[in-house]
Amino acid sequence: MSADASLLSRLCAFLDGSPTPFHAVANLRTRLEAAGYEPLEEAEAWSLKPEGRYLVTRNDSALIAFRAPGRFLEGPTLIGGHTDSPALKLKPKPELDGQGLLRLAVEPYGGVLQNPWFDRDLALAGRVHFRDESGLVASARVNLPEKLAIIPSLAIHLDKEANQKRSINAQTDLPALFAFENSEAGLERLLTTALKAAGHAVDRILDHELLFYDTQGAARLGVDGAFLASARLDNLLSCFCATEALLASGDAPALIVLNDHEEVGSASSSGAAGPFLDQVLRRITPEEEASARLRARAWLISADNAHAVHPNFPDRHDRAHGPLLGGGPVIKINANQRYASNSATQAKFRDLCEQVAVPVQSFVTRSDLGCGSTIGPITAAELGIATVDVGIPQLAMHSIRELCAGEDVAAMVTVLTRALG
Repeated sequence: MSADASLLSRLCAFLDGSPTPFHAVANLRTRLEAAGYEPLEEAEAWSLKPEGRYLVTRNDSALIAFRAPGRFLEGPTLIGGHTDSPALKLKPKPELDGQGLLRLAVEPYGGVLQNPWFDRDLALAGRVHFRDESGLVASARVNLPEKLAIIPSLAIHLDKEANQKRSINAQTDLPALFAFENSEAGLERLLTTALKAAGHAVDRILDHELLFYDTQGAARLGVDGAFLASARLDNLLSCFCATEALLASGDAPALIVLNDHEEVGSASSSGAAGPFLDQVLRRITPEEEASARLRARAWLISADNAHAVHPNFPDRHDRAHGPLLGGGPVIKINANQRYASNSATQAKFRDLCEQVAVPVQSFVTRSDLGCGSTIGPITAAELGIATVDVGIPQLAMHSIRELCAGEDVAAMVTVLTRALG
């Protein structure tokens, strides 16, 4: 299946405009509302129309959208993903001085591949809480897209074994160079200026959740633009595909759930191990008997990217289960339930792929290597919903810049659209 240029253009715009989970959820919410999805507030009473379309967010970083709640007892198809990606997060008091320079201290978020963060043009984005001029506490998203910081490498002259042995100490090696010590452009001043420029009446910054991100945007590359390179493909790619499928499909009962904090274990109020999805399903079908029937009839496609075979390191994969870039969606399987796929849900997904003439691949990790996991097993265990773990094959997972094949994006959207009816 060839890559759809308009689809990939929308994807690149979404990736570039979503440097943090807060921005990703805001962008998806805007798109869903434009398509007729009505926003709900968790703290308010819900009055759901049987054929209505709705969305709800939590913590500004997780989102659930669903349609046809009056028919959920038929057994909805659910698609799950996660909005967070490995990154470098600013500490609460990040400013460090020394040698006439000002640096910003960071804490790695998730399993960051740290080496690629050196010598990149970095910007800051996230969420800021502040007291406004009326004395109320408010919050806002911020994005400081200017090239604000860099983590310079130590010259090879001062580290003769840099190309053979390079270990990184996150405490001492990763603070990012920000300004000269005598600069008036401190972090709080920059944040206040940005918020005021956006129309907020800021009296004092109270707290923040800020992430560095690479200012290099998403791009198609390779002959005929076959590849897509970008930050945060894991797992904004799945969030995008799920939303595309929801908007492109018909009117069957369906739900997408995009959780936060998967990269750090999902144990939060907005993570898959938290109660967000369970509470929404209970509000759709509050009667206990109906809720149990719904879960027995539903199924979840947990979408999170898969490890493609690296051409320089083919031995890192099981020979019979190594997904290839451009080979189509991947079913992820693990005997120890690190993935929730089983023969029944695998067969159902394979059948969907056959229906729309999309190739499908299988991933099983080498038996002598550890296996990652995702929201699939967590959601299946929490809710008892039959689940299959799938993903688009990618290279450089958890790097500052990841890689996939454009045609795999189109293939996944096609399958997920069929799944949602």
